[in-house]
Amino acid sequence: MGTDLGASQREHWQDVYDRNPHMYGAEPSKPARHALEVFTARGAREVLELGSGHGRDTLWLAAQGLQVHAADFSATALDQLTRTAEEQGVAVRVVTHLHDARTPLPLADASVDGVFAHMLLCMALTTTQIHALMNEIGRVLRPGGALVYTVRHTGDAHYETGTSHGDDIFEHGGFAVHFFDRALVNDLADGWDLLGVEPFEEGELPRRLWRITQVKRPLR
Repeated sequence: MGTDLGASQREHWQDVYDRNPHMYGAEPSKPARHALEVFTARGAREVLELGSGHGRDTLWLAAQGLQVHAADFSATALDQLTRTAEEQGVAVRVVTHLHDARTPLPLADASVDGVFAHMLLCMALTTTQIHALMNEIGRVLRPGGALVYTVRHTGDAHYETGTSHGDDIFEHGGFAVHFFDRALVNDLADGWDLLGVEPFEEGELPRRLWRITQVKRPLR
């Protein structure tokens, strides 16, 4: 993926949030509910959400008592998230980070107990960039901590349709998606304990996704 696509995607998402405040509503996603179960079972207290958008999942996780770092490359979305966190009385448990997923995460090594990313890894990122992001997730996650992420996969109806940007990235209506195959999921779990790859559907198409749960191996 060239820098032009990355820049155009940033502008596109910024425009989407400008025109559609709180476009995904206030209810948490089903993957976020699963993530909370995983995090709670492992005693997590501080977590990171990648691609938080305007914060429906971040705010809900914070309302459940977690300290949440919310990272997104849209300043508009993060402004909405911050205002809503204040309105809901959870601002003390939310820290926002303006962050491009193609760059290192702005957190210290082994600083969070869990990481959640709903469709962030399948945005307009090359395979190389996805691997680099996974390395960063492993860096900031404490040993024994869990990662829960979702991605659209190659069984999705939009796969191999629309505008191709190579590397299994296809664009529809201005949104570029990197569709995952199982080999990529397995590669990204190398060195982790892969607990589950669960198929599910979301939206009107419907979008076909996998929900992946994996754990950073404890130090031996």
